[in-house]
Amino acid sequence: MDLSNHFAAMARNNAWSNRRLQGACAQLSQAELEAPRTSFFPSLLATLNHICAVDAYYLDGLECGGRGLAIFADPLPWPRMAELVPAQRELDQRLIRFCESLDSRGLERAIELDRGDEGITREAVAAVLAHLFVHQIHHRGQAHAMLSGTRLPPPQLDEFFLDYDRGRRAGDEL
Repeated sequence: MDLSNHFAAMARNNAWSNRRLQGACAQLSQAELEAPRTSFFPSLLATLNHICAVDAYYLDGLECGGRGLAIFADPLPWPRMAELVPAQRELDQRLIRFCESLDSRGLERAIELDRGDEGITREAVAAVLAHLFVHQIHHRGQAHAMLSGTRLPPPQLDEFFLDYDRGRRAGDEL
């Protein structure tokens, strides 16, 4: 598997993991989503919003959209799961399409990211994608841990790549 195919697979995994995690969280009440929890962000809802907003920020940079840090103007842009889920799914599909369109030259292309007071930085697409996927896995792990403190069991998020797990994810594919 070459790197462009790997990133396309990671984008599909990202969408699948988001869908599984958000599907579980959507079963919680608004009060449960907003309840204070121990993690980097103070609630499940805040964590899921951060995941979605950061996807929007990096995808904007990858697509040269020009919105930059304006994406973070609202600290809770999707206050209800009914708003968050479709926003995340749309971003996930855009990210899949972006990654599926890449070749080795596209991975090496430099993009600009607005870092506020630190200025505009230039990064290779491959580095941005690697960072984005690690970032999302990191914060989904935090949300997963917070979900384990609710009445619902957290979903498995590591059954995507192996043929061995095919049966465990049956009916749950993209």
